Amino acid sequence: MRRVCVAVSLLIAIPVSAGDGATEAWVDVPIPPGFRVESTELEGSVFATPDGRTIYSWPQQKQRNGYSGEAPSTPACYDEVLTVTAGLMSPYPPGIELPDLDTRPSCTDLWPPVYADDDARPVGKWTVVGRKDGTQQWAYDDQPLYTSVLDELPGDVLGGDRRQFGSSSPANRVPVGPPSKVPPGFAVRSISTGRLLTTERNDSIYAFDGDTAASTQCSGDCLLTWKPVIAPELARPQGEWSLLERSPGVRQWVYRGKPLYTHPLDQHSWSQQGSDKAGWSNVFTQRAPDFPSSFTVVPTISGDVLADSRGMTIYRYFCGDDSQDQLSCDHPDDTQVYRLAMCGGGDPDKCREHWPYVEAGDEEMGDSRTWRVISIDPKTGHKAAPEQTDAVSVWAYRDRPIYTYGGDQQQGDTHGGGTGEWRGRRNGLRAFWIRDDFMGGTL
Repeated sequence: MRRVCVAVSLLIAIPVSAGDGATEAWVDVPIPPGFRVESTELEGSVFATPDGRTIYSWPQQKQRNGYSGEAPSTPACYDEVLTVTAGLMSPYPPGIELPDLDTRPSCTDLWPPVYADDDARPVGKWTVVGRKDGTQQWAYDDQPLYTSVLDELPGDVLGGDRRQFGSSSPANRVPVGPPSKVPPGFAVRSISTGRLLTTERNDSIYAFDGDTAASTQCSGDCLLTWKPVIAPELARPQGEWSLLERSPGVRQWVYRGKPLYTHPLDQHSWSQQGSDKAGWSNVFTQRAPDFPSSFTVVPTISGDVLADSRGMTIYRYFCGDDSQDQLSCDHPDDTQVYRLAMCGGGDPDKCREHWPYVEAGDEEMGDSRTWRVISIDPKTGHKAAPEQTDAVSVWAYRDRPIYTYGGDQQQGDTHGGGTGEWRGRRNGLRAFWIRDDFMGGTL
């Protein structure tokens, strides 16, 4: 078994590509010797092992019939290869044989535990928990910790995400990291386009293009639809945060040179509705990397979707199996049985007809960790072998291929949205909605 041995306490941030070049600041919290903090493109700052691998937890999550994940301080991910379904996704019963048992990995094959040495001691929210095999494992906030075999470089976060809306991870592994460096009363949420600044009550934060750190154009009637975010009396400027005195004794929070507002007319938590107003925009601590330059954004009846160079809607594939260890099945390294059954009745040629890959042009290549060009074996759906002559170069989001739908006839069609089990969430495809608050974003 792989153990993580550490010696010196150090916080290091290695910048990664963000859409606007800015990365999110974090709070310097106690960590065990040797661990560190990494900046990531989509999830802000995360804890990492001494070799830079992102650290994840597996919190409990309610399923249709019971719960998956780990109770506090209770590891449930071991090296046993499970062979049958758990029955958590009723009406499907337990005891159904899982596919590809000859190559099926165990939980720890995909999620190596972050082991602790025998003399490890708690540090801050970091604790040490015992495993049933007699080893010790690090935990944070009482949740046992793991790494993902999908992550190859420091700053990779391919195993899971922090999104509460449209998560990339039916298997429910969540990156763990230090708190975002924001004043009390604020929070940061992961959405498709970056790390969104909100209030602790999940109200989105907005800024106006014409404002500066020393002045704002929002007064009079403007205040009927925009509410300044007022700082408490004891608030002080800190880092990227400053204060604007709107009137004697009334100070407004300013972030990166822009006074901050909420939009009381928003209808959803972490909404982006206010950004539909001319001159107003959501505030991000960090933007997601830009889409590939050949892609387009196309309006639909439910909101804007990401589309390929022809304007045809792009879809993402989601898959999590119903085993007790809740392994994902949406990556090319995973079993392709579920995807092939769903998109073509097990026939890879029909799959490519109904759900063709978004192929990359000869000169195209990814310029971020989030968007990459990968080589796929069209017969199996796995990554192609080196020098494979019939391999297809396809675009991938978070290292997973993206698709268009053969049933879409024109720009703006999203007929493939929600295809698959549980409206596409558990095993199926969903359109790549640009905004999480679009109604279609729940499909």
